[in-house]
Amino acid sequence: MSRTSTASLSRRSATDDRSVPAVPESPTEVRATLEGLGVRPSRERGQSFLTDPFVADAEAALIEVPSGRPVTEIGGGLGILTAALLRRGIGPLTVVEKDPRLASFLSGTFGNRVRVVLGDALNAPLPPADAVVGNLPYSVATAILLRLFELRTPRIVFLVQREVAERLAATPGSKRYGRLSIIARLYGSLELFRIVGPEAFTPRPEVESRLAVHRGRASPLPVPSVPEFEVMLRELFSSRRKQLSNLIPRVAPDATVATELARAAGWPADWKRRRPEEISPEAYFAFANATASRR
Repeated sequence: MSRTSTASLSRRSATDDRSVPAVPESPTEVRATLEGLGVRPSRERGQSFLTDPFVADAEAALIEVPSGRPVTEIGGGLGILTAALLRRGIGPLTVVEKDPRLASFLSGTFGNRVRVVLGDALNAPLPPADAVVGNLPYSVATAILLRLFELRTPRIVFLVQREVAERLAATPGSKRYGRLSIIARLYGSLELFRIVGPEAFTPRPEVESRLAVHRGRASPLPVPSVPEFEVMLRELFSSRRKQLSNLIPRVAPDATVATELARAAGWPADWKRRRPEEISPEAYFAFANATASRR
């Protein structure tokens, strides 16, 4: 499911807390502040800074956790999203920032309104939170999201490269559907929201971004072993243009067993002629369970 807008119409539409400190918002202000801090955005890492406060407020509007519940922001940057979160009364708020210069700027700007943690979201300990939100650098967005999935994060609100968001939300039969789509479904459900153009950032990226929300699965995961499931997906999607009849020997002892497993998993009768992207996440979950049941 996809939406192109949110309930947010104004960045002052929530608590209207005018005590929140002002932060750099325009491209000129952002560039000047970064220059003053000695920070040069890395194009190799796909690092751009959001300059549209209405997009930041749209992200904050999607948090949807009760007041007083902990929220973590990944990559605070110059605080445009942090300010939007505070204006909506969201918190207690922890901001994880990798760059010590930006972390110092955030601490000096927001004081005790937020807890700033210096660390890399790829490996730093993350505090327990009801929701995690962030504008994720393109180069590490997928890795950060996979980590948050594995941590069973209840709600993730994120802005990433449009292609990545649409791969995560892709459905069977579409060109973007693949391992990432299935893993996202394994850990919960994903909904797409507005597309954000390059003009909302500085430096201006070459691609569009998209806002999305992942809701974590509250029940136990539907496969007995996530590592084994991931191995199965890698094997089947390594040659995604091949038919499953040619791929299934990689994950089943022989053709007879493969047929039995597919039948037990409820795969379509013509599964041998189908390709990996034509099988639903739930059918893959069922196959993994059928495989485990034979042991």
